[in-house]
Amino acid sequence: MSGIYIHIPFCKQACHYCDFHFSTNMGKKEAMVAALLRELELRKDEFKDREVATIYFGGGTPSVLETGEIEQIIQTVYDNYTVRNTPEITLEANPDDLSREKIKALAASAVNRLSLGIQSFFDEDLRLMNRAHKAEEAEESIREAAKHFENISIDLIYGIPRMDLARWKQNIAKTLYFDIPHISSYALTVEPKTALAHFIQKGVVPPVDDALAQEHFMELTTILEANGYIAYEISNFGRPGYFSENNTAYWLGKSYMGIGPSAHSFDGKRRGWNIGNNPKYLKALANDVLPMEVEVLSRTDKYNEYVMTGLRTVWGVSLQRIRTEFGEDYQHYLLQQADKHLGEQLLSLEGDSLRVSKKGKFLSDGIASDLFMLNLS
Repeated sequence: MSGIYIHIPFCKQACHYCDFHFSTNMGKKEAMVAALLRELELRKDEFKDREVATIYFGGGTPSVLETGEIEQIIQTVYDNYTVRNTPEITLEANPDDLSREKIKALAASAVNRLSLGIQSFFDEDLRLMNRAHKAEEAEESIREAAKHFENISIDLIYGIPRMDLARWKQNIAKTLYFDIPHISSYALTVEPKTALAHFIQKGVVPPVDDALAQEHFMELTTILEANGYIAYEISNFGRPGYFSENNTAYWLGKSYMGIGPSAHSFDGKRRGWNIGNNPKYLKALANDVLPMEVEVLSRTDKYNEYVMTGLRTVWGVSLQRIRTEFGEDYQHYLLQQADKHLGEQLLSLEGDSLRVSKKGKFLSDGIASDLFMLNLS
């Protein structure tokens, strides 16, 4: 199972917290679509022996594309790759882009899953983050999307300054009211050089409270699990049958191809990344040059990546896989490093699987770093 990720590097406006690659200048949108199509054509041999199971439009804001442009990209995948029957095809969309007509057009296309960038159902939070939509548009986009799509996901952000626990619980309650089958939820992170970092430094916005963010996360997990959701990955909650195949494949270490500026790729042995510069990306593809750097992963790199991704999932890290793929030295090291966290009940060892406990979930990245191997190749 392999996936194709397509990065659409355009947004109407810049969210204050975002450090992803995008441009608010859409003057080159048509040229960018043409370059994406060309990159798909040039790289088809990379997947000549693989079947594409998922196509994911991320960004940026993919919903700024016309439906015809989206269909053109999907058709190019079908023309150049082996695609399984009924692949999962996801489009990330912002509520302000989803008119009734746009939703109907998308429903008539090959897109079969919508991921809506709601972030919050409260205008004060949306203003602080500089989102382009309002709370009323968020709710309307869900109502209209649900008329045409069964498989819908929404994004929510917790730990937002001035968002108390009561308001966060109202966000969760609103999600349950709309009966959304999949939720991706992330802590607000203050990235360097973003507008949010500047506002916090100047005292315009209060700093992020990590303790409150952890409280938000624990409340989210408790409520969603009580309502039939499974936290199949720390930030992803799905009802049975609605786990994101794209997300699951990523966390389980499956191969994927990243198309577009700044997009990353992984084939199990190598990791590649495209240049994060729109003009340079366009110029390269106009000359049939792939603007990509590639890194060959060492055995230790692969071990560390598996530990990092595995601990974030409900499936955990398989000791047998560690022993088979990396050797007994790696398994011994893993258990030795895990011992402290097992004693503190941040990790649990159930049969063959090493997992993060509910108590340790919010700390999973730090726990994983303690298990990393640093001195073997």
